[in-house]
Amino acid sequence: MAILDSKGRLFGKINILDLGAALVILLVIFGIFVFPGTTGSVAQVGTKTVPIEVDLAVRGLNVRDPESLFNNGLKKGGKTNVIIRNQPYGQIGIKSIQLLPRTVTVSQPDGSVKELPDPRANNFSTDMLLTLEGKAQVTDNGPVLGNSKVKIGMPFELEGFNYNFNATVIDVRLKDK
Repeated sequence: MAILDSKGRLFGKINILDLGAALVILLVIFGIFVFPGTTGSVAQVGTKTVPIEVDLAVRGLNVRDPESLFNNGLKKGGKTNVIIRNQPYGQIGIKSIQLLPRTVTVSQPDGSVKELPDPRANNFSTDMLLTLEGKAQVTDNGPVLGNSKVKIGMPFELEGFNYNFNATVIDVRLKDK
């Protein structure tokens, strides 16, 4: 009895091509379950997690009544959903909210410039300063929330029950444990 017959069967029973395909499938399954590789993102390797505070500037938010926005959705001590570079991060705590006064620059007779309160009565545009607090991973390139680096000038999208608007990072502070 020959090892291979004229039809390419091993000992007349098993086709060599079928045997090769079965071995490849077994090796792939073995590789997936026995050697799964590293998990997590590259940003998480060799990092430590520290508390972070991020200051956001919101300019020109069109809202009829800012106080109702703060009472119904955006609250100090509450949480908001954050989207960084179109990647949902999740919820993050709101440490503080500060309404910024609307002002206009007015030239003075002596040539100087003063900033005075905006006299327009029907102005629905609101400026505010938000401080968010959470946990970030610190890498060599800076702090990371989720899989996105947090740097000054980056846009954040804040979303809640009755609001969805963009803000810009103006300060990042890392707190030591």
